[in-house]
This record gives sequence, structure tokens and C-alpha cells, in this order.
Amino acid sequence: MYRSATAIYRGFVPRAAYSLRVGSLSPLNLSSVSPARKISVFASLSAAQHDPSSTPSPKNDTASRWKPTCLYHTHGMCTMLDDPAHLEKFSHNYADEFRVNVSEFTNKVAQELDYFLVLDLEGKVEILEFPVVLVDAETAEVLDLFHRFVRPSKMSEQRINEYIEGKYGKLGVDRVWHDTAIPFEEVIQQFEVWLTQHHLWGKEMGGHLNRAAFVTCGNWDVKTKIPQQCNVSKMKLPSYFMEWINLKDVYLNFYKRRATGMMTMMRELQIPLMGSHHLGIDDAKNITRVLQRMLADGARLQITARRNSPENVEFLFKNRIR
Repeated sequence: MYRSATAIYRGFVPRAAYSLRVGSLSPLNLSSVSPARKISVFASLSAAQHDPSSTPSPKNDTASRWKPTCLYHTHGMCTMLDDPAHLEKFSHNYADEFRVNVSEFTNKVAQELDYFLVLDLEGKVEILEFPVVLVDAETAEVLDLFHRFVRPSKMSEQRINEYIEGKYGKLGVDRVWHDTAIPFEEVIQQFEVWLTQHHLWGKEMGGHLNRAAFVTCGNWDVKTKIPQQCNVSKMKLPSYFMEWINLKDVYLNFYKRRATGMMTMMRELQIPLMGSHHLGIDDAKNITRVLQRMLADGARLQITARRNSPENVEFLFKNRIR
């Protein structure tokens, strides 16, 4: 059963007491990973909302060793890294979540890009969560992740509380959201610092991504929601949101079958769902697992949509999910 986030994260202090560290999660070396069949997916439940006894897990020894991810840590705000009990309960390292055996990528093809940025936003009224997983296109290894909860700018505190309770309360992460959420414009500023640290973006590049592209499950995230939020936040749409890869379209053209969403893809590829559907960081991780499997199977990921102007989007695949 779900437990309250207050009980789960007891011992943390409010956000005001922290100095937020940008890009606090360091790139990981996955070279020592144990072998798996093509792409192996292991159990790791992000956030602290799950009772492991109630969650089916794959038949793998690693599955029994999963730990919920410390969401304060994804924000660079965990103050309990020297607490053995906390470290025993929560994961602060995502290496085990994305184990791959590159030697078994027998169908792997060369990619046009060097990196993929798996993005899955949450929030229908305003963006509430902005998670991105950085994937090496050549090896399919996960190099880093960026995760921020986003505080709406046009809502009353009462409406925000209702919104968050309805969205995250049932997942047990409402408290961590309140402790860490920052305005969208600050999220973008920190995200650009993170991109720069990975040499994926810079003003000297004209504001575009360097050999990288966003990967989304559908067009909504980049086509619709990002421009809407920029308008609400009175921001100019960043240039790096001008094109993206809709994984649904690539899936349709590669496997020759339609998948209307992440859950369909995972079911057809026999990838178990990890974490909570509609918790953004978990969805981004699950979409990443689908991406890894597709890379192993030999899919070539190409840009599927390009924005010629804020209002005009060109779809580049003739066969696509509409």
C-alpha cells in the first residue's frame, strides 16, 4: 500500500534550507555490467510510493534488490547521503536500472545522432514535472538524467495544492514536489546548464542541440505543451525545441505495427513496467527502456517532426501515428 511522503522522507528539511546543485548526478560507467539477453530490463521503482510485495517484478535476481529512487537526490537536495539506513532504503545510483550488454547488439545500425534526450512531461494545465534521460546513441547506455518538479506560475496556492494532491498525492510524492518544485523558467535555466556540461548545447551553436535530439512518446510534449508553457511563463521558445523524434512513429515504421502509447510498446516488446505510470521520471525511464530495445533490434532513430515556426510543424514521416 502507498505510504505518505512525509513518513517516507522523514529527516529531510524544507527546500528553503538547501542550495540547489545543478547537474548533481554524474555520468555512469556501465562497462562492468553483467550479460543479459539483448536488452535486459530490471526492476527499479522511482520515488517512494511502492510496497515491493505488491509489485510484480521480472524473474531476475536484480529484481529483488530494487530500491526506490530518492527524488530529493535527483534534485541535488538529499542531505542523508551519510545515513546508512537511508542508503539501504533508497537508490542514489541509476546504473542498475538500465543495464545493457552492448556485445549482443547484433542488429545495431549506425545512428545519425550521437545522443538522445528522452523527455516525458507531466501536467495538463501547466507543466509539473520535467524529466530527461540522456542516452548514448552508439552504445544505448544511459549517461545521466535531469529531473525537476515545476511550480505553476498562474495558479493560486489553493489551486496548486489541489492540483498536486490530485496528481502526486496518490503516488506518495506530493511532499517532495512541494519541497523541490521551482518555476519553469528556472528549470530551463538549470537544464541549459546541464546541457552545457554535457557539451550538448551552447549559444555558440546557435542555440541548437549538438548532435542530439529529444525523443518523446507522442508529439504533445514538444509540439504543444512546451510552447504553451513558454507562453504562460512569458518566455521565448528555446531553439532546441524546434525538432524531435516521436518514438511512436519510429516504432510504426520499424516494427510495422501501431503502438498508441508507451504501455502498448512495453507490452508488445515484453518489457515490464517499472515504477508508476504518469510519474514523469518513471515514464521517461520506461520510454528509455523501449528506446534501448529498439536500438538493440536495429531501429534507426530519425527526426520525425520539425517546427518551421512556433505555429507551423512539419511531420517528416509519411506513415505516422495521428
